[in-house]
Order: sequence, then structure tokens, then C-alpha cells
Amino acid sequence: MKIEHLAFNVAEPVAMASWYQHHFGLRIVRHLPEPNQTHFLADDAGTVLEIYCNPPDQVPDYAAMDPLQFHLAFTSEAPEEDAARLVAAGAQRVSEVRPDLGSLILMLRDPWGVPFQLCRRSRPLQQS
Repeated sequence: MKIEHLAFNVAEPVAMASWYQHHFGLRIVRHLPEPNQTHFLADDAGTVLEIYCNPPDQVPDYAAMDPLQFHLAFTSEAPEEDAARLVAAGAQRVSEVRPDLGSLILMLRDPWGVPFQLCRRSRPLQQS
């Protein structure tokens, strides 16, 4: 089996999907406007995020969660530059970890409080 997608129930799915599309280069592969403004966004490797609003279910308070409890991680060849660009676009920088020589992991929050990492690892998690 393979992971098909990871889903986020959020208060503003249209704005959030647009932000990730614009600032992370994700592309919308499917949009279901009714009833929940569901957006499926994919990166160039085909990994898919689902962003939607389902009011009968509680939208998590992502901003109150410790980033180590839940976060989304992206690889970045230039995490400091990407972080500066994303902060200028409304993200908030949270922390920095250098687990080994050559690795850098920056924790940020998007404008809705969802925590995400920018990861440059000295040894990739998966080898091609």
C-alpha cells in the first residue's frame, strides 16, 4: 500500500489552498467546491494534500498545537531563503534544529497556524 493523501480540516480552505499553491508550487489536481471546498494539491512527486472545511466536525486549533505534536514537512535545498520568503508571505518562524552536520530543520507556522518544517537533510529519508 501507498499513502494516497493527508487531509486537513481548516476554516479557510480556499485561501489556504491558494497560499500553498502559490508559495510551495503545489498544483490543484482536483477541486470539489460543494459542499466543503475540497482541494487536492500535489507536489511534483505526486504527494497529495487535501484541504477542506467540514463544519460538522471540529476544525483543529492548529495554532495551539505544539509543532512536535503535528506538522507537515517539506524538503528544501535552501531552507533559510525559503523561510524568509514564506515569512514575508505571512508565515511565522518558530524554531531551528541542526541534528547533524549538513542538516537544517526550520519549523514555521502558516498564516492559519498550521505548523510545517523546511528540511535540508545531510542524508535524505528516502534514496531515489
